[in-house]
Amino acid sequence: MDRKTILLLAISVLILLIMLWFIGIDEVIDALKLANLYIVALAIAVQVFTYFMYSLRWQILVNQSKMDASIWELLPIILVGLAVNNITPSGRGGGEPVRAYILSKEKNYHFEDSFATVVADRALDTFPFIVLAAITVIAMTLYFEMPVWLLAVMILAVIAIIALLFVIIYMCINPNFGNRIDGWIVALVRRFYKKNTVEFENKIHEAIFGFQDTMKNLISNKQALYYTVPLSFFIWVLEIFRVYLVFLAFGANVSPIIIGEVFIVASLVGMIPLLPGGLGAIDGLMILFYSSAGITSSISAAATVIERLISFWMATIVGLVILPKYGSSALAKISSSDNNEKED
Repeated sequence: MDRKTILLLAISVLILLIMLWFIGIDEVIDALKLANLYIVALAIAVQVFTYFMYSLRWQILVNQSKMDASIWELLPIILVGLAVNNITPSGRGGGEPVRAYILSKEKNYHFEDSFATVVADRALDTFPFIVLAAITVIAMTLYFEMPVWLLAVMILAVIAIIALLFVIIYMCINPNFGNRIDGWIVALVRRFYKKNTVEFENKIHEAIFGFQDTMKNLISNKQALYYTVPLSFFIWVLEIFRVYLVFLAFGANVSPIIIGEVFIVASLVGMIPLLPGGLGAIDGLMILFYSSAGITSSISAAATVIERLISFWMATIVGLVILPKYGSSALAKISSSDNNEKED
């Protein structure tokens, strides 16, 4: 973790503390004391079960790609990926190459094959997200008084996600388009990378064509889609159910529909690459919208604090604890990714 990331994390925590100060820290602490710890423990158990569902979905994709890995092998890699996503202000994308790298290194597979399964895994996560996000944008526009800039950000985020998903799928089913992407990347390499250009270009060709083949097999495999698409929707249900349990622990019986809407909006805004994991921005929006839905500010803040401890900090801490298990090369991979972001 570099100094820039540590500074951004500190700023994010400071923003959260300022928001809690405006609400009333004493009131939030009093609300925290009222929490039913058994229900909070159940929410934690739901989150852990969700991680297993993530691992199961990825395992299906890995096996369909003629690779072999158990859920117990994939689970810690997923936690490391989540941790990297949470500590890098890169729009939640830094953990995916790290996941692919660790899988390829641990199981001796080609990186492009491992990376294709990771991209397919995230694409599957995107299907229910797009459906829920479209419904949420309409519902939030009708039932909440939203600033124009926030509505614009959400709409642009949904469009960007759909466009990226379309590009990935189209690149895999249309070889000519894939060749154009390959040519565009090679042109960038020739412009900025002068050393051993021919050798590096050959590696790019191999990586892109291998990625295309693996993704094409995954997309054309109806049996894999038959299991993974419903599983993706089930995972989102679990995410919303976890938040519902947290509010229930404070005696607030919030509609799961409201929770789903706020959860999607916070996720959309959290994709803005400003702060690690959207920390600060997501917390503030969740408190704001839950309060607008009729929940007291102190309960909204207390529930949000517990929810973020479960969904953000638990995965971040556990993932960072696991990370050294995969050696210094995995740490170097993260550092190189951060350096690339700085150069960009």
